[in-house]
Amino acid sequence: MLEAPVTPNGDRIRWVELPGAEPARLYLHGLGSSSPAYFAAAATHPLLAGRRSLLLDLLGFGLSDRPADRAYTLEEHADAVAAAVGAAGLDSVEVIGHSMGGAVAIVLAHRHPRLVTRLLLADANLDPIAPTPLRPGSSGIASYTEEQFLNGGREEVAERVGPFWWSTMRLAGPEALHRSAVHLARASVPTMREMLLALDHPRTFLHPAADGEPAGADALRAAGVRVVAVPDSGHNLMIDNPDGFAEAAAAALAAPPLR
Repeated sequence: MLEAPVTPNGDRIRWVELPGAEPARLYLHGLGSSSPAYFAAAATHPLLAGRRSLLLDLLGFGLSDRPADRAYTLEEHADAVAAAVGAAGLDSVEVIGHSMGGAVAIVLAHRHPRLVTRLLLADANLDPIAPTPLRPGSSGIASYTEEQFLNGGREEVAERVGPFWWSTMRLAGPEALHRSAVHLARASVPTMREMLLALDHPRTFLHPAADGEPAGADALRAAGVRVVAVPDSGHNLMIDNPDGFAEAAAAALAAPPLR
């Protein structure tokens, strides 16, 4: 495990690093998750192994520090990730982002375009989401005020998300989890979708085959984004179907740009 300070107060992001050839790959987890837990099998799969890989936990989550004085906007997450990548001695990375991690990856490419060589988005958030009480995930968490979440809401969420997701969500700082969910549901300005459409990087969007294509798939393709279905999987593509995810990811990371 390695670490680097990424805020003026010295708050540290931590990552598990796998040795290998460059260009390096950066893995970013979803809301309430942890990259080593969610991406270890993918990063070491025979189709993806052999690259220097940073399985990074966003500030406020997993192995990283959990300061209570951060806003935890998508932009703030992206800038902290950029600082960590620079501290790792890297000028550029291929970025694999799942769910909220995909949203952060898009904002990272928008704000730090030279740092990102290509994007692989695994069922990433692209649009605003209306806060919806009693649902798991960002929409449910964002339906609480911060005071409500810190005074009983977190425990209610724990019951709804189930033991698998809670095993990593419980590691998140309560303020970090709530504020990240609120900003993810609110989306960036411009939205992650608008940023993604405008980027020049090679980009691929993976989605569960059973869910059908994501909204606006034709517009994504027209902008040069590959849209690829992963069979036998739900939202956690890399966990539900490790071989299918690795096959799709390896093809996407090796493919030339569409434009």
